[in-house]
Amino acid sequence: MIGAIADDFTGATDAAVAFRHAGLRTAILFGTPAEQPDLPPHDAIVIALKTRTVDPNLAVQQSLTAAQWLRARGAPRIYFKYCSTFDSSAAGNIGPVCDALAQQLGSPVTVVAPSAPNHHRTQYLGHLFVGGELLSSSPMRNHPLTPMTESHIPTVLRSQTERPVELVTHAIVREGRAAVRRELDRLAQLGVRYAVIDAVTAEDLDEIGAACAEDVFATGSAGLAGGLGHAIAGGARETRGHDDGAPGTVGEGLAAVLAGSCSARTLEQIALMQVEHPSYRLDALSCTDPAALAQGAVAWYDSLPAKWPAPLIYSSLGSEELQRTQQRLGTDVAAAILEEAMGRVAVALVERGVRRLVVAGGETSGSVVTALRIPGGLIGNEEAPGVPWIYTPGPDPLALLLKSGNFGDPYLLTRAIRARHVPDLQK
Repeated sequence: MIGAIADDFTGATDAAVAFRHAGLRTAILFGTPAEQPDLPPHDAIVIALKTRTVDPNLAVQQSLTAAQWLRARGAPRIYFKYCSTFDSSAAGNIGPVCDALAQQLGSPVTVVAPSAPNHHRTQYLGHLFVGGELLSSSPMRNHPLTPMTESHIPTVLRSQTERPVELVTHAIVREGRAAVRRELDRLAQLGVRYAVIDAVTAEDLDEIGAACAEDVFATGSAGLAGGLGHAIAGGARETRGHDDGAPGTVGEGLAAVLAGSCSARTLEQIALMQVEHPSYRLDALSCTDPAALAQGAVAWYDSLPAKWPAPLIYSSLGSEELQRTQQRLGTDVAAAILEEAMGRVAVALVERGVRRLVVAGGETSGSVVTALRIPGGLIGNEEAPGVPWIYTPGPDPLALLLKSGNFGDPYLLTRAIRARHVPDLQK
C-alpha cells in the first residue's frame, strides 16, 4: 500500500485519481481520522489536509500526524503531494513539511518532482513551465495567497530549507530508471537531501516513479503519484476502481455549484455558467459577518423557482476587485470571511436536499468538506483530468466534484452540474 498526504483537498483528489488510473484501488480521507474508518479493500489511501497556506508549524504538525497514522496502518511508503505549480510562500510550506517528513521517515535523499504533463506543467533544467510560459510569467505570478515569482524550483526550495538541494536533469531521466536510481544514490552519498528532477512527459514520470518506488518517502504533484502508482501496480493501468462494474443509479437530486477560486480558468467557467444558470455573489466588502453573508445567499437560494437550473454561488473576483477587497480587509481576513461563509452555505444547501455539489477552488473545497464534516469517500470517474467525482458512503450519499482553480475546460462547471450518474455504493 502507498499512503499519500496532500496539502489541499483538490490536490488530494488529483492524486487519488492518478493512483486509480495506475490501477490502484484508492480511498480518500478528509483529514486524519481519529479512529479507524470503515474502508473497502484498497491499495492507496490519500489523506487530504488543508495545510498549503496555514502557519508552517501547523502544517508540519498535521502532516506528521497523517504520516504516523498511515504508517501505523501498514503503508511502507509515504508520498507528499503538492501543487504542480509548487504553490508556496516565502516561509513554506513545502520545504518545512518535506524536512519534517523526511526526518521522521529516515529518507536519505528525497525526490521532488512537481511536473504534471497532463495539466501542462513541465520542468526542464529546473525551470517549471505552465503551458508555454515560465511559472513566473504565468497567472500564478499574481496568485492572491501564493504568488510564484520564481520559476527555478531548486532556487524556490533552497529558500525554504537548509538541507542540500540538487537538480537531476532531463538528460539523466531520458537514460531511464536505472540511471535515475544511480544518480539518486550518488547524491545521497554526497549528502544531498533533495533531488529536484526534470520531467516533460508522462513516460518521464513513469521512469522516475520506478526509480524511487521502494523509497520510504517521495514528493511531487499528481504526475509522479501516477508514476509511483504505475510502478507499484506492476504496469497495469485502468484495471481497478471502486465503482468499476458497479451498478449505477440515476441521481435526480438537487445540485449546486460553489466557487471561490479567483483563477483565470474558474472566472471563465463562471462566466459561461452564468449564461444559463442563476448566480449569487458573496461580497465580503458588503458584509464582513460570515453568518450574515451566508444567510443572504441561502435566502436567495430559497427564493428561486423550483424548476430553475442548478444555481451558482460564488465569491470569485477578478484581479482588480480582488486587490481592492484585500487592501480594505486584509488578505487573510477576506479569505477567512468568504471560506466560513461558503462552508455555511454548503451546510444549508445539503439540509435543503442538495446531493450533488460542484466546488471550485482548493481552499473553498476544504472549507466546504470541513463544514459538512465529510470524513472521506470513494473515487469515481473523472469529469475532467484530475477532477474525479467523490462519493460519500452511507445510506444517503453525496456526490462531490472538487475542482482546483486552474483545472478543467471552460464548460466544466456547466457540464458537471448536469451529470446524473451516481454509483450505488450500497451494492
